[in-house]
Amino acid sequence: MPYQSPVSPGLSWYEATVGARPEYPALDDDCRVDVAVIGGGFTGLSAAAHLAKAGVNVALIEAHRFGDGASGRNGGQLGTGQRAWAEELEAELGLTRAKALFDLAEEAKAHLIDFAAANAIEIDYRPGQMSVVHKKRYLDEYRRHADIMRDRFDYPHIRYMEATETAERLGSTRYYGGIRDTGTGHIHPLKLVVGTARVAAEAGAQLFEGTPATKIASDRGGVRIETPRGTITAEKCLIATNAYGGNLEAKSAAHVMPIGSFIGATAPLGDDSPVLPGGEAVDDSRFVVRYFRRSADGRLLFGGREIYAPGEDTAIHHHIRRQIAELYPALSDVELTHAWGGYVGITVPRKPYVREVMPNVISAGGYSGHGVMLSNFVGKLYAETVCGNRNRLRLFEELKIPPFPGGRRLRPILMFLALNWYALRDRL
Repeated sequence: MPYQSPVSPGLSWYEATVGARPEYPALDDDCRVDVAVIGGGFTGLSAAAHLAKAGVNVALIEAHRFGDGASGRNGGQLGTGQRAWAEELEAELGLTRAKALFDLAEEAKAHLIDFAAANAIEIDYRPGQMSVVHKKRYLDEYRRHADIMRDRFDYPHIRYMEATETAERLGSTRYYGGIRDTGTGHIHPLKLVVGTARVAAEAGAQLFEGTPATKIASDRGGVRIETPRGTITAEKCLIATNAYGGNLEAKSAAHVMPIGSFIGATAPLGDDSPVLPGGEAVDDSRFVVRYFRRSADGRLLFGGREIYAPGEDTAIHHHIRRQIAELYPALSDVELTHAWGGYVGITVPRKPYVREVMPNVISAGGYSGHGVMLSNFVGKLYAETVCGNRNRLRLFEELKIPPFPGGRRLRPILMFLALNWYALRDRL
């Protein structure tokens, strides 16, 4: 029977189709390393792989299994640039910094694909992504974005689509237009997790599953990480827990908020289905975004962010099927063979949170739904930092990321109210 995450609801299609998923032992003794990494998702595993390849003695611990969090359960879309559009960053930071962040993200995209190819990781990459508009008043904004990307950011792969072309490419008439990006695509994320762990282990990284960090402290003598059955002493530490950090470290908890993201997989639709005939991935203009794509075996993988009770697998089925039917009425009774959820780390401005939160301890997360390529690359940039070059990671560290208002008690309540307000606004 396929493995099912104990910390996220539902059995994912990724878990059912990933193939061999090696298990790694739990830490069962004290150890001393150069660098300790907490969190076995994209960021942590990428950092461990690149550090080990550079000859750094690194140990990584994960509370459950690698990929049990967002890295192994997400929508699989790479996207282009940062989570905020390039022109939004230009308005805030100026063209030079905005272009530097955009170019870094483009390098992140290329790195992910090249890393998988160089290390024989089959990630089921398929090209193409569309961002589509659910309200007519957004059309001019999307048209301008395509022009700006070409003229100011030297990215010619995005172009605007009118309603007719959008309907043909979607197989649905529920959107008014959008943009098509041929310079990006989508992947099977859990295959990338499993492959990156293999690369890290083969390079000499010590990898431990079933090993939660219970306490972290840092002083002039180094960093100490306590776990149930051993203590790790290191010169440096990367906290890469993202939405699953809990209260391990207070600054990260104040700046990165977990929200639920849920996906359903239909039975295979068949080669003659009008749904996404070109195989692109899709995201829409809602604040509570809907995102969907066809899998390698012809299923519709459809995601949306809602507030559900944790572990209510039947609720996920119900809500996802309703959203599918809104866009594709012919699929109103489609079978959902899998439905699952996970938690995405977001920040107030939807930019990554990368900070030195205590001496020699850097925390990275809050990718805000744009983490497939960014998180992997941040892991690489952290490895560069340890090896002496912090210049590129500093581009993220310098971003202004305010904490969520309300403190530890009120923050979840305020977030619940805000998300429901934005969900209501999407429907108006």
